[in-house]
Amino acid sequence: MTADRAPRDRKPSLAGRITLSYTLILAITRRLSEGERMVRRGEWKGWALDLLLGTELRGKQLGLVGVGRIGRAVAARASAFGMHVAYTSRSSAVGISSGAAEAMPLDRLLTTSDIVSLHVPLTPETEHLIDKRALTRMKRSAYLINTARGPVVDEAALAWALQHHLLAGAALDVYEHEPAVNPKLVRLAKAGKVTLLPHMGSATIEGRVEMGEKVIINIRTFLDAHKPPDRVLPSML
Repeated sequence: MTADRAPRDRKPSLAGRITLSYTLILAITRRLSEGERMVRRGEWKGWALDLLLGTELRGKQLGLVGVGRIGRAVAARASAFGMHVAYTSRSSAVGISSGAAEAMPLDRLLTTSDIVSLHVPLTPETEHLIDKRALTRMKRSAYLINTARGPVVDEAALAWALQHHLLAGAALDVYEHEPAVNPKLVRLAKAGKVTLLPHMGSATIEGRVEMGEKVIINIRTFLDAHKPPDRVLPSML
C-alpha cells in the first residue's frame, strides 16, 4: 500500500468508547451493578416498590468536559435519552454545532449538571482537573463518569467526596495509578457508590482489528518513504 492509497483520515471506531460511556452512565444511575450482584448472590426475593431505586436520564443535564471526537459523539446521542447537553472546551473555537447543546465555563457546568462525563486528554493542565474543589461544586445528586484518563480525577478527593455524600455516585473505566485502584474506591464500589471497569473502552473485536490495521498502514506508509499518518512527535509527549 502506498501513501497515496493509505486512508490518512482513518481513525479507530468510536463505537466501543461511546457505548462504554453510556454503559457507565446507565450502570451508575440505574444501579445495574448492584442488581446484578444481588441476583448472582441469590439474594433477590422478587419485585418490590423500593427495590434499587435509581434515577432517570430524561430531563437531566449531561455535562461534557471536553468535546473532541468522543465528546461530540456522546453529545450527539444524548437526545435519545432525553438529556440536555452542556459542554466546556479548552478552546473557544471547538464546540458542538447544535442548538441543543450549551457552552459554559467549567465551574458553571459542574454546578448545574446532573451527570459530568470527562473526555479530555491528559496534560499538565488537565491532571487533577477534577479535584476536591471541583467535586464540592457538583450537585449532591450528580454523578461523575471518567472514560478519559485516570489522573484527570484526584481519586483520593473523589473517595472523600463520596464518603461524605457530596455526590450521588461515580463510574470509572480508568484510574490514576492503574492497574492499581484506590482501595477506598473498591470499598465504595462494594457499597454501590461506584461502578468500576478494567479500562475496556476500546475493548471490542472490531476496535482491536482497526488498531492493528492502523499500525500496518503507518508501517507501510513509512516504508514507502512518506509521512506516517499517526506520528507521535516529541512535542506531544
